[in-house]
Amino acid sequence: MSIWKTKPLSVLLNEASDDEKGLKRTLSARSLVALGVGAIIGAGLFSLTGIAAADNAGPAVTLSFILAAIGCAFAGLCYAEFASMIPVAGSAYTYSYATMGEFVAWIIGWDLVLEYALGAATVAVSWSQYVDKFLANYGFHIPQEILHGPWDSSPGYINLPAILIIFALSLLLIRGTKESALLNNILVILKVTVVIVFIALGWGFIDGANHTPFIPVNEGEALLSSGKMTFLNFFSSDYFGHYGWSGILRGAGVVFFAFIGFDAVSTAAQEAKDPQKGMPIGILGSLIICTILYVLFAFVLTGLENYLNFKGDASPVTTAFAKTGYTFLNSALTIAIIAGYTSVMLVMLMGQSRVFYSMSVDGLLPKFFSTLHAKNRTPYKTNLLFMVFVSVFAGFVPVSDLGHMVSIGTLFAFALVCIGVIVMRKTNPDAERGFRVPFVPVFPIIGVVICLILMAGLPIVSWERLAIWMIIGVVIYFLYGKKNSILNNPNKK
Repeated sequence: MSIWKTKPLSVLLNEASDDEKGLKRTLSARSLVALGVGAIIGAGLFSLTGIAAADNAGPAVTLSFILAAIGCAFAGLCYAEFASMIPVAGSAYTYSYATMGEFVAWIIGWDLVLEYALGAATVAVSWSQYVDKFLANYGFHIPQEILHGPWDSSPGYINLPAILIIFALSLLLIRGTKESALLNNILVILKVTVVIVFIALGWGFIDGANHTPFIPVNEGEALLSSGKMTFLNFFSSDYFGHYGWSGILRGAGVVFFAFIGFDAVSTAAQEAKDPQKGMPIGILGSLIICTILYVLFAFVLTGLENYLNFKGDASPVTTAFAKTGYTFLNSALTIAIIAGYTSVMLVMLMGQSRVFYSMSVDGLLPKFFSTLHAKNRTPYKTNLLFMVFVSVFAGFVPVSDLGHMVSIGTLFAFALVCIGVIVMRKTNPDAERGFRVPFVPVFPIIGVVICLILMAGLPIVSWERLAIWMIIGVVIYFLYGKKNSILNNPNKK
């Protein structure tokens, strides 16, 4: 049994057929764009922008978003090509299975589980903080003991609101994709509206002093340029990533996970009405819309308040907006942000369950995970499992640690998808493609390089946690997945 055996394109396309056993095709191109926007605009904008500004890039966090968006653009083109030619649930996992073989597919699928599950947990933690701020406007405070995990900067016992929202959204997803998409569309409208209002009202209150210096000084970079420190020593020191150009790089890596909306769109390919046309529109359309909003939003946020005041602040938007004097809009702003966070978690949880569904269909995980609800045709058992798994991280792990773990997993997935496009052009040059990446292999190679550079800018602890997660995944693959793979054991199907 070969661990490098690829899954034929014909088999993948056959699985994508809309029969009684498959997922329902209910999503239009407009819904796919909304799914992407729903996943992209969230914690990366409303929480991590402030954290990345305070800890890494200062006002130049705007440049961090531009750098991250450039990397996303090249990866997004590759995702669009794959999604238009392989309209199957599973995203990068499925694409890797068709191009680089079963073992690589397993690695990327296992990585995506980390990406989506911890992405949802990250947002849930910030969601709970905004809920507390909203309730505080009316004189009610959630007790700190049930609002913070034991390892937060302000420790408590458990983040109970974060757990409850994960439970509620998981149960909604079991009801069906169409119902979930309808709620997501409503939440996205609210979210985009508040972003535009924040930019429009806040622009007139920008204080130029808050943007000076735009790129805060990094003392290590000064030592490096003068020859008093080697690059290796600088890279391994506390100076790296703490302002300056290295801070912009690390800031890009920190906020990168907020761009995985188009990745989540690709997981829903098997539920798209017209995937050949709808998937490229959903993937690239959501990326373009959100990049513009991100850059403008970050510029206004750091212009309203000094970036140092965002340190440890999980809800920097309300902190900055207070400078505008439009305090009567604070409650409406907070409600819209809460709604926006809700849509992010909804898309993340959906994407994760679709990856597990695909891995189970292929025999790499027990059939338990691909069992569909008799009425709703949703992978409800997977939804229930991750309802518990994600809520544990949301309830106990600090938001900054979660964000770094998600970013490195996302970048790893993007790099493999870029490589996959080059491979597929060689192995299946005549396959029908609703969208084609221009200038192959140049564009995919640029995408890989940018992803690797951003990964290098993340803290070493992120690499260590990724390595531990991957080791666990490799053990599971060789103990279960390899032996039960349908591709290597066709008689088991």
